[in-house]
Amino acid sequence: MIDEHISIIIPIFNDSKVIPTLYQRLIKVTERNFTKYEIIFVNDGSNDDSIALLTSIAETNENVIVINLTRNFGQSNAIYSGLENSSGDIIIIMDSDLQDQPEDIPLLIEALNNSDISVAIACWKSRKEPFIRSVFSKLFNSIINKITGIKRIKGMGMFRAMKRTAVNEILKISESTSYITSIFYWSGIKYIPVELTRDKRYTGQSGYSISKMIRLASDIILSYSLFPIRLASVFGALISIISFIAGLYLVYDKFSGTYKLPGWTSIVVLLLFLFGLQFIFLGIIGEYLGRIFLETKQRPRYIIDRIISKKTN
Repeated sequence: MIDEHISIIIPIFNDSKVIPTLYQRLIKVTERNFTKYEIIFVNDGSNDDSIALLTSIAETNENVIVINLTRNFGQSNAIYSGLENSSGDIIIIMDSDLQDQPEDIPLLIEALNNSDISVAIACWKSRKEPFIRSVFSKLFNSIINKITGIKRIKGMGMFRAMKRTAVNEILKISESTSYITSIFYWSGIKYIPVELTRDKRYTGQSGYSISKMIRLASDIILSYSLFPIRLASVFGALISIISFIAGLYLVYDKFSGTYKLPGWTSIVVLLLFLFGLQFIFLGIIGEYLGRIFLETKQRPRYIIDRIISKKTN
């Protein structure tokens, strides 16, 4: 039995079909391995029967805490609410879809306790997911690593065990527009990868579609790198140099007597191309300004509707 106080944080969004099985598997693991634990379900604005099921569980088990958010604030902010309301010495973060297997929690804690490192992260030696999603996931990680300098080992996901000291350091960072895993990697907190096998989703489809992965990649790049705006500067410089050289050529062509009136098609295409680049670069600048605007508002990451717990009833 593990004597340390364990907090298990699980964000929930429209997971009514998986909650009963998830809970039963969690209880078997916690009661067999931990002397003191809490399971924190964060209902992130579900519009199915998730909150009703979670409330029923919390009313019968004093080790279960349900944090009901007022609306959907996103997975990262839901996790933050769990972290800020947890009390364990070791905190587990996992997804709800049972791809992260509850039975692997003791393995993460064992790896954590057998090292001097503050975090142990599941590193999937095999992942049962569609081929196209796997390709985009690898491409996503490769782009992030190269552009931002935030190094992520291939195959790592959300499933992890963290000591309280590491969690406290993460919670000190007040950025509201950054994803929690990105903040962790940026912080430089040392971690150890633990090879595990990821199972298939218990039901439904992943909430991380290809479009959402692209959006997440752009969010991380804009939050942790000036690469896009520097790229805009480079393009601007290159276009200026090319325009200058083209201008010199036209002046030479004019005085050499070989000048001919150019076609309208080439002019229109060139103007459309340059205007397109301008709007793209204005959009990039707008994204950076928008993030500054959101950060200066200092709005909370989440708002709690109520906390359901047998201990507080």
